[in-house]
Amino acid sequence: KDVFVNQSPLTGESLPVEKSAAADLRPGLQAHERAALCFLGTSVQSGAATGVVIATGVNTAFGKVVTSIAGPEMPTAFELGVDRFTWLMIRILAVMVPLVFVINGLTKHDWREAFFFAMAVAVGLTPEMLPAIVSVSLSRGAMAMSRKKVIVKHLDAIQNFGAMDVLCTDKTGTLTMDQVLLERHCDVAGSESERVLLHAWLISHFQSGLRNILDEAILAHRGSAPMMTPDEWRKIDEIPFDFTRRVMSVVVDAPDGRRHLITKGAPEEVFKRCTHYEEGDATYPLDASNLETVRAEYDRLSTDGFRVLAVAARDIPAQEGYSRANEEGLTLLGYVGFLDPPKESAAPAIAQLQQAGVAVKILTGDNPLVSRTVCNNVGLQVGDILVGADVDGMTDEALASAMMRATLGARLTPMQKERIIRVLKVQGHVVGFLGDGINDAPALRAADVGVSVESAVDIAKESADIILLEKSLLVLNQGVLEGRKTFSNILKYVRMGASSNFGNMFSVLGASAILPFVPMAPIQILTNNLLYDFSQVTIPTDNVDTEQLAKPHPWAIKEIARFILLIGPISSLFDYTTYAMMWFVFGAKSPAQAALFQTGWFVESLMTQTLIIHVIRTNRIPFIGSRPSRALLFSTIAVMAVGAWLPSSGLGAALGFVPLPPLYWGLLALTVAAYMTMAWAVKAVLHRRGVI
Repeated sequence: KDVFVNQSPLTGESLPVEKSAAADLRPGLQAHERAALCFLGTSVQSGAATGVVIATGVNTAFGKVVTSIAGPEMPTAFELGVDRFTWLMIRILAVMVPLVFVINGLTKHDWREAFFFAMAVAVGLTPEMLPAIVSVSLSRGAMAMSRKKVIVKHLDAIQNFGAMDVLCTDKTGTLTMDQVLLERHCDVAGSESERVLLHAWLISHFQSGLRNILDEAILAHRGSAPMMTPDEWRKIDEIPFDFTRRVMSVVVDAPDGRRHLITKGAPEEVFKRCTHYEEGDATYPLDASNLETVRAEYDRLSTDGFRVLAVAARDIPAQEGYSRANEEGLTLLGYVGFLDPPKESAAPAIAQLQQAGVAVKILTGDNPLVSRTVCNNVGLQVGDILVGADVDGMTDEALASAMMRATLGARLTPMQKERIIRVLKVQGHVVGFLGDGINDAPALRAADVGVSVESAVDIAKESADIILLEKSLLVLNQGVLEGRKTFSNILKYVRMGASSNFGNMFSVLGASAILPFVPMAPIQILTNNLLYDFSQVTIPTDNVDTEQLAKPHPWAIKEIARFILLIGPISSLFDYTTYAMMWFVFGAKSPAQAALFQTGWFVESLMTQTLIIHVIRTNRIPFIGSRPSRALLFSTIAVMAVGAWLPSSGLGAALGFVPLPPLYWGLLALTVAAYMTMAWAVKAVLHRRGVI
């Protein structure tokens, strides 16, 4: 009897749902839409009932949510990207290192030296600084986010945030305030009416029963009507609410001495008790001919997702007591409409995300009409609406296609939200999810990056990767930009290290086949690699161009592979010009002159590898159109200075280096300038054509 249940923990619905023992055999209904079913984890708001337990523990809807959270996690886009890049480098090493070993062994006839040389080459070709660069970059991103009151629980969520191209979000409590407010008080024509608000407030104020959330919303709205002062009105009697007639009334004496009966309730029930309606200052008969006109505003508010109550009143004579029989001959005054309104930050936050190339979609358990209104209020254009009843009959491919066309998914269960997230990920999208309820926990865990708020339930915060400490959603866009900045710096190292190493492999292979000695001693290769790595330590501090923050940046392994194949050989080309210079200009042709040759290539290789980061780090003209961070510039200059000093130092002699002739430095400057110019020109052309 009169049972209303709050199902928001499972569905996100902001208003209680009426339950009854009557069988509901309408086709296509989901479990939570069945009036005869109540669920573990929900709460009774009013009424009484006797029920039969049909499921317990993990077999309940709530239990299925818990079970899904306890299962294995899907790898995130960041984890998959790192894994693919690792295997790309392993395949390159697996081919090139044995070739270097065999070629040197066959040409130099010293298999022991060939083995150590091949091992040194393997170390030099390995991007061993990648874990450090990734960790430092992600840590810096997390620290930057913490200053904006955002807690990053899992570091790789920073990159996933930047790579995200689809953000799915719950509605209630996330985009909305999770607080039902009185949004409209109007006459039957839709014009705002303080008279309607006054009468609705009087009923909510004077009723003696338990106030529901709609009454609380009316009372909280009191400040907008200056005439509402309880001392000027006196309660005479009350006709309580019941779920049969679905209205309630109070009898009050007005300040002018007149006695009024005021009624509010379900519009259909109030209409039955009205003989007139009020519009402006005039009163008109309410008969069958104009009932549709009166209902028009009610229908419009309902279509817009408002929970609507009608308000009516009549003058009534004094008598001993009042009953339901007095609820007749009423004059319809108008309507009050309730909604869980969006947060102030929701609309600008969504606009910023869309401008940054992130598609925003609403996944909610609430009804489509309410959800569509919220979408309209936050600036989301609703096209197709995906309803939960249709989801279970779709294949994964059909569901992904439907969800990419739709902006709104309504009447969704927690497990349907999770499935949508998973199928979008399988289609290659980097998916984020924003939610704060129990029903959001599976989707938060399945997403590449789960975002929750500080006021969320514990299970949602536990499942999330990022926690917003402020209710403002504007930090979402800041997080996206921080993620893109972080990944841009990681990508600089990946592109530079992989392409430079790939070019060095061709240089080593050619030198091994042509020269009567190894082109660089193993200890020299390791020293070169150490200095080169030192110059890259500061990449996480680098500045990022604004155009690199304009769109999502996922791990595009094919694009990285193209970059390696097209840019890498340029460094090899200038290595060969250095070989020719050392061979023909300085006469380093025999094993006796091997130290001179090795020193010359060591310095050229270190200089070009150290400087190429300034070409790779930007699509603008290096140093002019885009300036590196001070730390990166300092590390570049410091390593180049060490490289220039080392050949003539005592330490250099211990490493097998010899002083270089003055002419070498002039030719080296020309080589470096030519290499930088050619690498930038080729990169610019390939970038304009969309190749890399």
